[in-house]
Amino acid sequence: MTTRLLNGSDWTAMVLAGAERLSQQAELINALNVFPVPDGDTGTNMNLTMTAGVAELKNKPSPDIGRAAEVLSKGLLMGARGNTGVILSQLFRGFARAIAGQREITVPLFAAALRQGVDTAYKAVVKPVEGTILTVAREAAKHGESIARRTEDIAEWMAEVHDKAAETLARTPDMLPVLKQVGVVDSGGQGLVCIYEGFVQYLNAELGGVASAPYSVGWTAYAPVASASASSVPAQGAVASAQASSSSAQARIATESIQFPYDMEFFIRLQGRTAFSEASFRRALERDGDSIILIADGDIVKVHVHSRRPGDVLNAAIAYGELTNFHILNMRDQHRELLHPAPGAEPAGETADPMGLEAASGIPDMPELRAAEAASQAIEPAHPVAFEMADYGVVAVSVGAGNDELFRSLGVDAIISGGQSMNPSTEDLVQAISSLAADHIFVLPNNSNILMAAKQAQELADRPVTVVPTRSIPQGLAAMLAFQEEQPASVNEDRMLRAIDRVLTGSVTRAVRDTVMDGIDIRGGEYIGILDKQIVASEATVADAARGLLARMLANGDETVMLLSGEGAEEADTAELVAWLGEAYPEAEVERHEGGQNLYPYLIMVEKSD
Repeated sequence: MTTRLLNGSDWTAMVLAGAERLSQQAELINALNVFPVPDGDTGTNMNLTMTAGVAELKNKPSPDIGRAAEVLSKGLLMGARGNTGVILSQLFRGFARAIAGQREITVPLFAAALRQGVDTAYKAVVKPVEGTILTVAREAAKHGESIARRTEDIAEWMAEVHDKAAETLARTPDMLPVLKQVGVVDSGGQGLVCIYEGFVQYLNAELGGVASAPYSVGWTAYAPVASASASSVPAQGAVASAQASSSSAQARIATESIQFPYDMEFFIRLQGRTAFSEASFRRALERDGDSIILIADGDIVKVHVHSRRPGDVLNAAIAYGELTNFHILNMRDQHRELLHPAPGAEPAGETADPMGLEAASGIPDMPELRAAEAASQAIEPAHPVAFEMADYGVVAVSVGAGNDELFRSLGVDAIISGGQSMNPSTEDLVQAISSLAADHIFVLPNNSNILMAAKQAQELADRPVTVVPTRSIPQGLAAMLAFQEEQPASVNEDRMLRAIDRVLTGSVTRAVRDTVMDGIDIRGGEYIGILDKQIVASEATVADAARGLLARMLANGDETVMLLSGEGAEEADTAELVAWLGEAYPEAEVERHEGGQNLYPYLIMVEKSD
């Protein structure tokens, strides 16, 4: 049977099949990580990104493919994790823009949309590298355009697009030497091929298409596990939670400076008297309010706003229908209680729906609303957010309780728990930015795999944001040491950039497989020392690997060393390492802290000498 048209329902089913196939192979994709370290997470990041998009599609299904693609794009955009997750979201973002307003699409339009997705993704990457997911997507889209007039059958066409993607994937080691050296294909490209495989499987099974070429995972070193299933893939990379530090902000706040004191939450039951316009209603709320959240689901709209005039808010809302489930708090009263709690008093605030009004009112349970509220509460500062704005706020991604405390001591306002294998999503970063009462936000990603998500959050933020391209915890600490609150934003950005350029970053972790990199024979289970992105030592013990790494880092006579010990670093090893530094480099100033990071017994910062 020939399938000439694709609607929103079939598109949604294709996406679900692609996400399922990706989930099945996520661990194998992780194993394609070039570095033999225990936190290769491309598969995890792509899986979590697709999961966010699928959740949005399930919540807001549409028979129109233009609308369904738009919904998927939004979910992927906000859920994107890691660089590959961001690229994946951009591929589908461009696709959605190309078919906006379409109820169904044909092969030529499908091909053009794939191509626009590639163009959008390339624009999002500052320095595109060939031999990656971008190359696989581009070559598959180019082939799709070239054969679009040869067949009208979407299933047959998609099978050829998939086969071209798989063929290009097999050639990625010839384009990127490090892939050939390690004996793997590009992990991001492999993930995209998995998604396309799911597309083809659905089209063949449900729409009677023709089968594509046999599918295989990997290049020379890996093969698919036939019994793999979605349930066998652990839910890795726990959703990043953000914590806001309120002490410095509280000191700056006067209760009377809370401009919009009434914290309001309620539901509107839409009744059709006036067609609901989210844009018009939002403008009405913005006239005398802030912290506005509107979530529409069918004939129910959840409203949250901080306002000076609660009566005006209710008058604007009642034009659209019946109002129910009111929660109105005076945040000035809350703030007074926070500053001067009565002896034995409970903390200011209230439990959600304390009298069971929501259940009694017949308002349906709306999981997506609860999820949105829970996500925003995870990064909510412990103080009302509508008050005098600070000049600057700083958001940092960190891992380990000790490292979190170091960042707080240097003035970071909001910390997002994340890092290797726990990359925060774009939405996590946007919410952390929005949680701070500051005119200008600095974001420290502290991981090269979070940098693109941070830049995407910068575009979505509601105020000026500077992303400082810190690629490690030590670089983030160096940047904060250079930050001066009294300086203009441009001066601080320059100071922080120069600070991260003056430090060397080292890390010690355990190899997960045998390989040869940078001329070093590495055995699985050995400890490896990594200087920036280069493996410089591989030893049987963590102390020996750390010494080999430090010898390289201090080769130029640099004098300041910071050791951040993490899980797997024994006190005896650390003491021995510090004693060795004192003997071998008597002029070096050594500072040690309990960082608490996982996977890496040691993170090391060395400040370059002038």
